[in-house]
Amino acid sequence: MRILVVEDHAALAREIALRLRRERMAVDVAPDGVEALAKADTTEYDVVVLDRDLPGIHGDDVCRRLVAMEQSPRILMLTAARAIEDVVSGLQIGADDYLSKPFAMAELVARIRSLARRTEVATAPVLTVGDLVVDPHSQRATRAGRTISLSPKEFAVLEVLASQPGRLVSAEHLLEKVWDEYTDPFTNAVRVTMVTLRRKLGEPGIIETLKGRGYRLVPEGES
Repeated sequence: MRILVVEDHAALAREIALRLRRERMAVDVAPDGVEALAKADTTEYDVVVLDRDLPGIHGDDVCRRLVAMEQSPRILMLTAARAIEDVVSGLQIGADDYLSKPFAMAELVARIRSLARRTEVATAPVLTVGDLVVDPHSQRATRAGRTISLSPKEFAVLEVLASQPGRLVSAEHLLEKVWDEYTDPFTNAVRVTMVTLRRKLGEPGIIETLKGRGYRLVPEGES
């Protein structure tokens, strides 16, 4: 899951990013509306956590421009204002959800996960492919009833593949969804992660590699 945090208070932005990364999300940070829009132009985000009271370009204007994009992300707006009028106006300009400051990090995480599930093609809360079960909420994966110990990146890659079984997923797409903006685009991180993930999933193998094209997850007997 790729998240953009737009927050001008550096300490809060760092705190949010740290917590979301602990929740196995890929996180980019922008301190203002200009940088936020520039990042959104080049990266497809699942959710944008957007502070409303931004310097330069106001959060309301950033929200309107994000909503107008062809691939618009879900938007969770943050604000210190608590009046119902502020909530209503924020939702009216296109925000999908609204959270008043100060807030509990656990609630922020829950709201982000809820928004990320509201995609055009709905995904089940628990993903099942053959004898593989992937539970994004508990961050737990099992195969034939056996718990699989995965690193955060391994789990995130498996979640992307399991959310669209049988469909080809490019290495570029995995890099965009699982890693963040500081990752070298020429890294072999996807390939290395795939090697360890295959080993942990065991036999028979259920991840196929289509050379030069990407990867797909298929249940036993369907490859």
